[in-house]
Amino acid sequence: MSTAVILALVVGAAIIAGLAFYAGQLLYKLNVQKKLISKQQAEQQQKLKQSRLKRNAKLADSIHLIARAMNEKQCDYSEGCLRIWVLMSQYSFDTERDLTTTYPGIYKMYDVVKEMPTHDSRKKYAKKEIFKQDTARWRAEESLSDEIKADCEKIIIEFKAAQGSENVVFN
Repeated sequence: MSTAVILALVVGAAIIAGLAFYAGQLLYKLNVQKKLISKQQAEQQQKLKQSRLKRNAKLADSIHLIARAMNEKQCDYSEGCLRIWVLMSQYSFDTERDLTTTYPGIYKMYDVVKEMPTHDSRKKYAKKEIFKQDTARWRAEESLSDEIKADCEKIIIEFKAAQGSENVVFN
């Protein structure tokens, strides 16, 4: 073999070795980057889970307190059902639930009052119309009271109050 061929083989081998070393470095960096991304995703998932739990705890506390107030006749069923339904629709349950079948009384009352005007928007209506709406609301409260009371008792058990708020007394 001639020196030129040997020199070409040595240079070729050096180039291949250099490229192999560079490829190894890139694979190592890629592996490190994948581990870092995986760690960051796990941390983000944990933060989201903690945030969800914290939000759910606040919602559960509010739902629990409103249900207790309704159960003790300190809050009208129509107002309580409206508030509870909105809060429960924002609650993140562990499994998918059909709240309309789980709490039928609260849903039925919510369905009656959801379109009724409240606060300042009531002032836009004639007194006769407001009285008509109030009468429909009172009748619904009366006819659904047993179902709503049963739902409130289920809610009080399922949605736990935050520590310290279980001692709230309604006067």
